[in-house]
Amino acid sequence: MSANTQIVESFWLARPSTSVAPDLLGCSLVRQFPDGETIRGIIVETEAYGPGDPACHAYRKRTPRNEVMFGPPGMSYVYLIYGMYHCFNVVTDAEGVASAVLIRALQVDVVPKEFAAIPEKKRSRLAAGPGKLCKVLGIDRTLSGFPLGAGQPLRLEHRSEQFQQAVEEGTINFVQTTRIGISQGMDLPWRWYVGNSTAVSPNYWV
Repeated sequence: MSANTQIVESFWLARPSTSVAPDLLGCSLVRQFPDGETIRGIIVETEAYGPGDPACHAYRKRTPRNEVMFGPPGMSYVYLIYGMYHCFNVVTDAEGVASAVLIRALQVDVVPKEFAAIPEKKRSRLAAGPGKLCKVLGIDRTLSGFPLGAGQPLRLEHRSEQFQQAVEEGTINFVQTTRIGISQGMDLPWRWYVGNSTAVSPNYWV
């Protein structure tokens, strides 16, 4: 971690998912592997899920599967879809309020060793989708329910000064639209992404 980066604090995430989701754009998700390899990806696409949202896993009731969503902000929530794709979420809002932000796409800084054979022209889309980014970062359900702080296998870092300056100058813009790959709550404009980013996912789920 460089001297200019700061770990995202849990209190910063203690807001509704619809407020946190756009603010996470430009932040970094950092994966620390057991062998010491570290992969950092800039978040370029997010989706919000929260109370009263029929697409939220906790919409109907509290269950062992969604329990972590009711926990304190700043925890990881990882689930499996289609029996093969993992999805990584950041728990938000106050403890007791089921709320989370799905991280849909990352722009990775380096290519992990096991993906080194991928052609150069395809590397920008290596983590362009929630399932893809979990595969690249080796994220599965064993990493669910952990705090996303310093010393953890997964952590969040705030935007760099350069990224924030580009946002303020208008050279980086954010797009807000409806979510992808859901059958309920399709009209809610709770998806955000970095405009013109080649790492944003295509318009389907994984």
